[in-house]
Amino acid sequence: MKRSSTTIRLAVVAAASALALAACGSDSDDDASDDASSSAPSGDGVLTVGSLLPQTGDLAFLGPPEFAGVDLAISEINDAGGVLGKDVAGVKADSGDGTPNIAPGETDNLLSDKSDVIIGAAASGVSLAVIDKITGAGVVQFSPANTSTAFDEYKDKGLYFRTAPSDVLQGAVMANLLTQDGKSNIAILARQDAYGEALSEQVEKVYTEAGGTVAAKVLYDANASTFGSEAQQIADADPDAVVLIAFNETTTIIPELISAGVGPSDVQTYFVDGNTADYSDDFPEGTLDGVKATYPGAELSDEFRDRLLKVDPDLKDFTYAPESYDAVVLSALAAISAKDDSGEAIAGELIKVSKDGTKCTSFADCVKLLDDGEDIDYDGVSGPIEFNDTGSPSAATIGIFEYAPDNTYANIEYITGKI
Repeated sequence: MKRSSTTIRLAVVAAASALALAACGSDSDDDASDDASSSAPSGDGVLTVGSLLPQTGDLAFLGPPEFAGVDLAISEINDAGGVLGKDVAGVKADSGDGTPNIAPGETDNLLSDKSDVIIGAAASGVSLAVIDKITGAGVVQFSPANTSTAFDEYKDKGLYFRTAPSDVLQGAVMANLLTQDGKSNIAILARQDAYGEALSEQVEKVYTEAGGTVAAKVLYDANASTFGSEAQQIADADPDAVVLIAFNETTTIIPELISAGVGPSDVQTYFVDGNTADYSDDFPEGTLDGVKATYPGAELSDEFRDRLLKVDPDLKDFTYAPESYDAVVLSALAAISAKDDSGEAIAGELIKVSKDGTKCTSFADCVKLLDDGEDIDYDGVSGPIEFNDTGSPSAATIGIFEYAPDNTYANIEYITGKI
C-alpha cells in the first residue's frame, strides 16, 4: 500500500556531506567552472545527444527504460521546435557493465558522431572508466543513474553531471529504514566496485551512528560464478537483516543465501537501486515476498508512464527513465540558454537552468520563459533536481518498495531529503 511522501532531516549526514561538497567546491569546482568557460565554446549548430547505456551485461534491465527516457525527450524537444532552430540528433551505444570493458570503445564511437552530451553510463564504475575520455574531449557526461560518492570530488573540468543523487542520501534512507524496522545486527553483502563499496560505506556509517551493529560486511567479486563462501560468511554472522547491494547477479546470490539459511524467508532482506527489478521470471513464487528495497526517484506518474510506453510498448521496468529524460531536457535548455550547443557551453548553463529562476516543468514552457529573457528553474519528472556546484542534485527523493509473492515490487513510501 502506498503511503504519502515524507521529508527526513539527515543532520549528521547532511553536515558531513555539506563539508565534503564545500571542500570539493573549493579545490576543484571553481577551477572546473573556469575550465568550462575559459575558452570561447562554439558548437556545430546541432545538439547531438549520445546514449552510453546498458544493452548488455548485469544492468541490461536498466537499458530499455533509460533509452526510452532519452528517446522520449528528444522526440518531444523536436516536436516543440528543437534546439536553436534545429532538431536534436541522437546516437546510441552500449555501455555494458564493465566486463568486458566495452565502454571506452563505444565512447569513441559516440565522440566520432560529434556528441555534445553523452547520457550515461548507468554503472558508476563504467562512468569512471570513461569520464576522462569524455570530459577531455570537451563533452558533457550526464549520468541518469550514477550514485557513487566518488563523483562528488572527481576533477571533471566542470563537465560531469547526474540526475541521480549521491549515495549519501540513499545510504541514509536505507540505514533509517533498517532502524525503523527494528533491526539491530545486520550483514551487508556488496559488490566490490565503486558503486557497492561507496553505498555499503554510507549504509554502515549512518546505521552504526544510530546505534546499530554491522555483524559482517562482505565484498564480493561480481565476476565470480558462485557466491557460496560469501553467503556462508553472512550466515555465520547470524544477522537479523541482510542488505544486498548488487546488480543482476542477485539471481545467483539469492539461491546461495537460501542454501546457507539466510534467504529472504529466513532473514529480512533489503535491496537497493542496482538490483530492484522484476524477478517474476527468475525465482519461484514467494521467493522475494517481503523483501524491501530503496532506489532514487520521485513517484512515476501514470501520464509519464504512458508517454514512455508509446516509445517502447514492451517496457516492464521504468527505473531511471525519468532521470534519463530530465538529463536530455536540461541539456537542451542549457544549450538554448547559452545560445550554443557545444559541451562547454552547455556545462556552463546547466546549474543555472536547474534552480533560482522561474519554475517550469516542460521543455516548451521553459523555452518560452528563456525567449522572454527570464531565468528558469526546471523541475523535472524525476524531481526538483537543483544542481549543486559538483553537478549533483542537492535534494532528491528515494522510494521505498516491497516485493510481493509474485516477485514484483511496489512502492510503500517516498522520502525526500537534502544532501
